[in-house]
Amino acid sequence: MTEVYNKFKNDSVAVSADTGHRARLGYNIGRYDAAVKAGKLQYANLELAKRRAAFLKNKVIGDLEKFLVEFEVNFEKNGGKIIWAQDASDALKEIEAIIRKKEAGYVVKTKSMVSEEIGLNEHLAGIGVESVETDLGEYIVQTAGEKPYHIVTPAMHKSKEDVADLFHQKFKLPSGSSPSQIMAFVRNQLRDKFFNAKVGITGANFLIADTGSVCLTENEGNGLMTTAFPDIHIVIAGIEKVIPSIRNLDLFWPLLATHGTGQKLTAYNSIISGPRQEGETDGPSEMYVILLDNSRTQVLAQKHQRRALACIRCGACLNACPVYKTIGGHAYGTTYSGPIGSVITPWMKGPGEYKHLSDASTLCGACTEVCPVKINLHELLLYNRNDSVKMGYHTAFDSVTMFTWKRIMLNRKWMDTGTARLKNFILNKVFAKAWGSRRSLPEVSEKNFRQLWEERRDGNIS
Repeated sequence: MTEVYNKFKNDSVAVSADTGHRARLGYNIGRYDAAVKAGKLQYANLELAKRRAAFLKNKVIGDLEKFLVEFEVNFEKNGGKIIWAQDASDALKEIEAIIRKKEAGYVVKTKSMVSEEIGLNEHLAGIGVESVETDLGEYIVQTAGEKPYHIVTPAMHKSKEDVADLFHQKFKLPSGSSPSQIMAFVRNQLRDKFFNAKVGITGANFLIADTGSVCLTENEGNGLMTTAFPDIHIVIAGIEKVIPSIRNLDLFWPLLATHGTGQKLTAYNSIISGPRQEGETDGPSEMYVILLDNSRTQVLAQKHQRRALACIRCGACLNACPVYKTIGGHAYGTTYSGPIGSVITPWMKGPGEYKHLSDASTLCGACTEVCPVKINLHELLLYNRNDSVKMGYHTAFDSVTMFTWKRIMLNRKWMDTGTARLKNFILNKVFAKAWGSRRSLPEVSEKNFRQLWEERRDGNIS
C-alpha cells in the first residue's frame, strides 16, 4: 500500500467518526439540496438542456485542438497573449516572470481550482510574493492555513461559529462576530489591496472559441475588481474549459448556477475579451491566458474516461455522493475531490498512487444522475478500476481471491456446496480484515435464491 493510500484511509476513518464534522457538512449540503431543488424549477425541460450541454462539451472534447486554436487566434486578435503550459512547472515559471517584470510585491487572486492544482500560492510565497485570496470562502481557508474543502464552496466544512473563532484568534475580532461583521472586516482589508494591485490572477469558467473571450462567474464582485484595477490580468485555465460559441452561454451559465448553488444565475457574470482597448477607462493594459495541460491529455487519451473533461466544475456530484458526505473533501488528498476527482486524479497524478480513489465509491449512480452535462461518472469509475487491474496495480491477495470467487460463482455445484454457517466462517476468515473493523460483513443466508424460488413455485411459502 502506498503512503498516499494509507493517509487517505486514516483520514477517512477519522473524519467519518467525527460526528460534529458530519453534522456541519450535512447541514450545509442540506441547504444546498433545497436551493438546487428550487433552482431547477426554472427549467421547462431540464433533461433537454443537459443533453444539449453534453452534446456541445463532447463535440469540443472530440476536436479539442481545433477549438483551442480558434480561441487562441481570436483572443490574440483582441490584444491578449496566449501562453501554453505543458505542466504546473511551466505555468508557474511564466507567472513568476510576469510578476517579476512588473515588480509586484503581491497579487490579488479570485477563487480558482486550477491555481490550487499547480500550487500557485505556495510557489508565490516561496519567491516572496503575497497571494491575496479575494473570495470570502478562499480567504477563510487561507487564513486557517487549509486547502479548499469543496470545488464550489471552499469553507463548506466550517460553521459560522468556527469562522468567528478563527477571526477572533487571527485578527482579534470580537468573539462571536456575526457573518455580516466578518464580511465587513474582510471587505475593508481587501479594498486597498484591490486599488493598489499591479497583478490580478483569475481562473476561467469558460473560454469562448468564436470570440476569444474568458467567462468568469461569481457572487461577490471580487472577480470584477481583480480584473478591473490591476495593470496585468493573468488567467489560468485548463485546456478543457473551451466552449464553441458565445451563443452557448445562455445554456451553460444557468446550468452552472443552478447545479452549483441553486441560483437561476449567479450575481456577476463577466465576459472579458482582452486587455483595455483605446478609449476604455478601466481594465488591464495587458492580459495573458495560460492554457494548462498538466496531464489533461492523459485523460483525453482514455477511450471512456475522456468524457470527464466535459465537467463544468459545478460540484453537484460531490454534494450527491454518499462517500464525500461521509469523509469530506480534505480526506481525498487531491485538488479535485468527490466522484469527478476520483475519475480524473488517477490519470493526472498517476494510477499507481491514486487508484484507490476509484474504489472509494458505492457506485450508486447519484453522481451521474445530478451531472448537468451527463457525465456517466459511476461507469467511468468502473473503467478506472478495470484499467488499474490491466496495468498491474493490484495485490496477490486481489488476484487469488477474485480468481477463486469467479470460479465459484460460475459453477452452480460449487456455489451450493457447504452450509451457510461454513460459508460465513470462511468469509470472515478471509475478508473481515479487508472489510474494515467498523463494518460487518454481509452474511450468506440459510437458503439460496434457487431454493427460495423452488419453494415459492411449489407453494411452500407465501
